Amino acid sequence: MNELVMSTGNKAVAAAVKMAKPLVVPAYPITPQTEIIESIADYVEAGELKARYIPVESEHSAMTAAIGASITGVRVFTATSSHGLLYMHEMLHWAAGARLPIVMGQVNRTLAPGWNIWAEHSDALSQRDTGWLQVYVSTVQEAYDATLMAFRIAEDNRVLLPVMINMDGFLLSHIMQPFEMTEPGDFIPPLDLPHKIDVNDPKGYGAMSPANVHYQFRFDMEKCMRESRTVIKETEAEFAKRFGRSYAPVEEYFCDDADVIIIAMGTLGKEAEVAADLLRKEGIKAGVMRIRWFRPFPLDMNIKGKDLVVIDRDYSFGFGGVIAGEIQARYPDAKIASVIAGLGGQEVTYEDMAEFVRSRKMETEFWFGIPQEEQ
Repeated sequence: MNELVMSTGNKAVAAAVKMAKPLVVPAYPITPQTEIIESIADYVEAGELKARYIPVESEHSAMTAAIGASITGVRVFTATSSHGLLYMHEMLHWAAGARLPIVMGQVNRTLAPGWNIWAEHSDALSQRDTGWLQVYVSTVQEAYDATLMAFRIAEDNRVLLPVMINMDGFLLSHIMQPFEMTEPGDFIPPLDLPHKIDVNDPKGYGAMSPANVHYQFRFDMEKCMRESRTVIKETEAEFAKRFGRSYAPVEEYFCDDADVIIIAMGTLGKEAEVAADLLRKEGIKAGVMRIRWFRPFPLDMNIKGKDLVVIDRDYSFGFGGVIAGEIQARYPDAKIASVIAGLGGQEVTYEDMAEFVRSRKMETEFWFGIPQEEQ
């Protein structure tokens, strides 16, 4: 079944979840994610999704219930945003450490104080060391497709790690765009969790692990995070073959002959393509790299000899922009102009991005909207 519909990003994620058929959906509402779980609750109530929907008392409980369900070997989905994600923090580590393929929709929103409900990536990026795979989407279609692929990737026995689908709050979660709703069929195989609870073969879970064992658990997680790069590429290739929509860990736009490349994630990465078109009309050979999979971080970015203008909708205080820092660490010879822009939903247009490129100063950090003399 292929059907072209108009939808918000939130409802597209919920529609993909319905297609993936999880058996348990524990959730707690939080702006701007609430529409995802409301839509799923409607599916369950109408009998369109045969799942146990569990309205819990907090986000911490939502992830705890997701863990309890997943360890029985059933498919599980949940969703959250911002402070809800932070409230889950303890259990995010538990879900990854227990090797549970939970899929979570995460609508990116800034953190208080002051109170703000607009887009920022600091919420998810602050959880980058928990062991979750993280993908960042830029269109309603991509939100739908990435959700379908997330189940297949997480549940692959070479991975068995949870996946977080990140979507900019309001800029994508509440914007309506046309997208093609696709029946995945057998694209998502039945889940067979090798370490699921089995009453006929009892095991202990979460027991004390001595020093001569514990580090092996952590290295096994890292091996599977590395292996997920292969699984992601295989999954995206199979998705393109079946459904005709192609994705990559890093989406490139006019990068082959570019002298300068704008690097960003989410909707900023998509807006940057318009900036590149404008700059090319001015004779500036600009390209765009939109990082989709932040964890695992891409290893094969074609940036040698290019000027990089990295736009971070986040900040690591006392360090710098997270994406710029990750690129510098992975590619120490990279020449980077770091731009901090879009925090708290600050508007950043393609004209602004084009100016970031024109006025770039390499190996510096620039805060958009802050007078130069204050920086």
